[in-house]
Amino acid sequence: MRLKVSTMPAALLLLLCIACHSKTRQTEENRTVEDKDVAASAGMVAADSAAYKPEENAPIPQRQAQFRGKRPAPPPVPNPDWDKKIIKTANLSLEVKNFRTFTDRLQQMVQRAGGYTAQEQQTQSPSIIENTVTIKVPVDELEDFLSRLPSDSDRLVDRKLSSEDVTGEVVDTRSRLDTRRAARERYLELLKQAKTMDDVIAIQGVIDNIQEEMDAAAGRIAYLSHSAAFSVVNLKFYQVLDESGRETSDPSMWRRIMDSISQGWEGFGAALVWLLSVWPLLLLGALVWMGVRRQAKKTAAARKVLPVGQPADRATIDR
Repeated sequence: MRLKVSTMPAALLLLLCIACHSKTRQTEENRTVEDKDVAASAGMVAADSAAYKPEENAPIPQRQAQFRGKRPAPPPVPNPDWDKKIIKTANLSLEVKNFRTFTDRLQQMVQRAGGYTAQEQQTQSPSIIENTVTIKVPVDELEDFLSRLPSDSDRLVDRKLSSEDVTGEVVDTRSRLDTRRAARERYLELLKQAKTMDDVIAIQGVIDNIQEEMDAAAGRIAYLSHSAAFSVVNLKFYQVLDESGRETSDPSMWRRIMDSISQGWEGFGAALVWLLSVWPLLLLGALVWMGVRRQAKKTAAARKVLPVGQPADRATIDR
């Protein structure tokens, strides 16, 4: 009896040690499983990082999107329809020292800039020789061309530069062209399904009208694009041959009197030329006036010869 009582505490102590050992072993196993999960998660993150390695200079939002497994959105592509179309026009007036030398240098500058001469008109008088030229140069070469145009010996009299933005008109015309092109395709499909000759003629007429509108729109787009690509330079340069013929801002009294006499003589000459051009009418009017006057004189003479109260016969009146 004493033996049983003494062995019970030892048995309880043994059971407590076994329970503690089992709990410790279960805790270690749980930790091992968690470590394996963490390692697996780290491996997945490393794989994602290797697949979507961000660039060194990439912004932070782009890096975050790559680490989440999402590729960054491509940059927006600029719309070619909204390219700026600006028509530039320059008007210049130059007084040059040597007309021939400046003309040769101008041709070389136009060729070097990649432009061409669209129009040219030259006039000469005893006191001055001048040339009016319309030049078209690429828009990128306009500023450099204008800066190199006058030389040290030339004098810039006037300069004006204007710009016109036709971007909206180009975009609108191109949109209408696309719309008419789509309408033409639909009418072509209807033309294939037409069964009578009247339907074919009617649909073909509509297609022809649409085609004319498309050609006009395409021509307008081409014209505006060419005008925006080549700037217009309206250049007037002249050389004074006789200094006495140079115009002054405040002419003298004698100069104004001579100008008035000259203008009056020119007016008289113009009136004389006009009278000579209508001489048949003047001759006809003179003959009619002479006939009427002669008849009036005969009538007055007949009334003076006849006595009062006596009728005049036809022979007397004729005399």
